[in-house]
Amino acid sequence: MSTVLSDFSLLPLLFIKAPEFQMAVGLMYVLGETSFVGRAVLSTLFLASTLSWSVALYKLTSLRAAKEKNTRFVATFRQDQSPLRIYEEGIPFDGSPLFEVYKAGCEELCFQLLGTATVDKGLHSSATTNAKKISSRQIRPIVTAMEQATVESALQLESLMTILSTAVSGAPFLGLLGTVWGVMDVFAGIAVAGNVNLIAMAPGVAGALTTTVTGLLVAIPAMFAYNFLIVNIRSMIAQCENFAAEFSSEVEHRYVVCSDLL
Repeated sequence: MSTVLSDFSLLPLLFIKAPEFQMAVGLMYVLGETSFVGRAVLSTLFLASTLSWSVALYKLTSLRAAKEKNTRFVATFRQDQSPLRIYEEGIPFDGSPLFEVYKAGCEELCFQLLGTATVDKGLHSSATTNAKKISSRQIRPIVTAMEQATVESALQLESLMTILSTAVSGAPFLGLLGTVWGVMDVFAGIAVAGNVNLIAMAPGVAGALTTTVTGLLVAIPAMFAYNFLIVNIRSMIAQCENFAAEFSSEVEHRYVVCSDLL
């Protein structure tokens, strides 16, 4: 009797360890029962997961850096009386989309004012001290240059996002393909054997369903990452458009002939 009780006293320990052990053994067993096509699908999904996570982390880091550089650029730009000072002195804000828009506008403005996009202190003084002006028609190329720079910045910000969107839309279907193929193999095996045995079917069906689960595990994090990143990208593109409008207004006030505006 005491032996039986002592044996039963060990049951809680078995219940504590059993789930983790059974899960690990069950997963390895299911993967072992997966067909060749299922393993190929799982390998592809693993590659897609690695790629999508790499892209998500890279884009998150680059967007954060661009946001910080945009903040520093705007703070410097609004401190100065002259909108050309940053461009004139060659203050670098590499990696800032706003700076790229600003640089394109300054290059075109200097070309319209002075006939050259190259700026030094002498050219800046000739554009301001001598009160050199442009006509209202000449401001259009400046706006166009900034619009082109905004589009180029948008393309740069949105680069690699197709990898995430492909993972979101493609991974579940790829997983479903593996499941359908695996179930088809199971039923083909039943047809060859000539009898229905649930115990024999279960491993094959479980292995087939593994690809669908894996596809969802790839797609769900990629979906959250894509949505988060695309909102930040659109916000940054809107900042570029707003800055282009602000800079155009500043140019109009300072460098366009007043009689031309009437």
